[in-house]
Amino acid sequence: MAEADGVEDRKPQSDEARSAFTPPPGMEPEAPEEDQPTSEFALPPGTGTVHPEPGGSAFATPATYSAAHSPPAYTPGQGFPVPGLTESPWQDRMRTMLRMPVDVRPVPDLVQRQTEAGPSVGRVLDLTLRIGELLLAGGEGAEDVEAAMFAVTRSYGLDRCEPTVTFTLLSITHQPSLVDHPVSANRTVRRRGTDYNRLSAVYRLVDDISAHEIDVSLEEAYRRLAEIRRNRHPYPGWMLTSAAGLLAGAASTLVGGGVLVFFAAVLGAVLGDRLAWLCAGRGLPEFYQFVVAAMPPAAIGVALNMTGIDVKASAVITGGLFALLPGRALVAAVQDGLTGFYITASARLLEVMYLFIGIIMGVLVVLYLGLQFDASPRPEEVLQIQQRPPLQIAASMVLVFTFAILLQQERSTVWIVTLNGGVAWVTFGALHYAGGIPPVPSTAIAAGLVGLFGQLFSRYRFASALPYTTAAIGPLLPGSATYYGLLLIAEDRLNEGLGSLVNAAAIALAIAIGVNLGSETSRLFMRIPGAASAAKRRAAKRTRGF
Repeated sequence: MAEADGVEDRKPQSDEARSAFTPPPGMEPEAPEEDQPTSEFALPPGTGTVHPEPGGSAFATPATYSAAHSPPAYTPGQGFPVPGLTESPWQDRMRTMLRMPVDVRPVPDLVQRQTEAGPSVGRVLDLTLRIGELLLAGGEGAEDVEAAMFAVTRSYGLDRCEPTVTFTLLSITHQPSLVDHPVSANRTVRRRGTDYNRLSAVYRLVDDISAHEIDVSLEEAYRRLAEIRRNRHPYPGWMLTSAAGLLAGAASTLVGGGVLVFFAAVLGAVLGDRLAWLCAGRGLPEFYQFVVAAMPPAAIGVALNMTGIDVKASAVITGGLFALLPGRALVAAVQDGLTGFYITASARLLEVMYLFIGIIMGVLVVLYLGLQFDASPRPEEVLQIQQRPPLQIAASMVLVFTFAILLQQERSTVWIVTLNGGVAWVTFGALHYAGGIPPVPSTAIAAGLVGLFGQLFSRYRFASALPYTTAAIGPLLPGSATYYGLLLIAEDRLNEGLGSLVNAAAIALAIAIGVNLGSETSRLFMRIPGAASAAKRRAAKRTRGF
């Protein structure tokens, strides 16, 4: 019987009973695997998952999110600007690392102390989004907002973080390791307001979080952020309204107005500002606020023209336009476009266009009504600006000073930006009036100096560059060219009017590009990561259009 069984075992089996994957006789069968597909990210046998050794697997899950347990960063042969990242301001360090691919970024330098369990990822991401929200709502550029968000996450030891900023939405994604699920969070910017005092306070908070010698825990950072949100504006409402009036009066003097024109421009701007505040309190969109704010200066200018008094009535309307032109939003839009944030730049340019159309509508309605009552505006006097250098320099500095107050700047920065604006107007006057250079290149050069000095001042104080540049471009805004174009359109000279508006748009773009170019030029004089040679510096994009 046993012999029969042996013979039965030696009988060849059918093809259906055999498999190509059946182990040959004498081999130990392996233990059955789990009934699920394997992954290329599966941990190899014997690899630790709690405390990986320095030479362990790249797929090992870290015990904490501390940089002390992170594997060493990989640097490719062609080199990345990794050395010297601790020798420059955090803005430049973070901007440099944001432009690196994720897999070659250096390990985050853990600045703030953490517990053994590591930081709370959710709280760090929430804090980062709240800080980015305040910066974006205050008018900061998208690249600088991303740099600030990146600085916060790296200071608390979170690696592989990717912040993303658009016009009204901020998001951030953190992936602890290649085998863990990413954690994402986002926040929407519902309200935006101009408060450079709050912007500077947020920058100081980010600077302290990024500093090795200052201990800022998550609880302390949240407390300081809450104080920044609760802080009142540095200037009361009546001072802001007075500043708007003085800004318009100084602008009217800048374009050739006298004493009567000065007070008329002040009155028109104050009335426009109060009407805009009334519309804002009723919940009307900002477009209609600009339409209403542009009407009182235009009405007072038309009334002066109808009285027959020998004054430059057009300077009243021009001064009112200086107080309304959205130069801050335009500079931010062009800066975002030049740094590669095209979606945010497009949205901001669209916002500028809507606000500009609102100003045009408000002024045109009043001009048409004035023409119906036999007003006789003289378009040629708009561009006839009498040269009075000392008075114009003083008027330009008053304009910048009041503009800085409207932007809610810190008192310590108001005088610096006033001096910066005075230098910009002197440069423009020397190039345009004395040198005979056309207004567009003269404006671009003057705005370039504004950006250069503003960026140097900001790096000296480790602060945002906006408080040192935005108000300084006030005297360069194209108020005269804008009003001249509107006046020609009101007189049914459409082609000439559109040509003047195009010229105004060219001057505005020259201001924005000049400020950005000056800011970039300032980096040539500062020590930045990886700047041993200009060829090694990575730009935002290097596609050359294809």
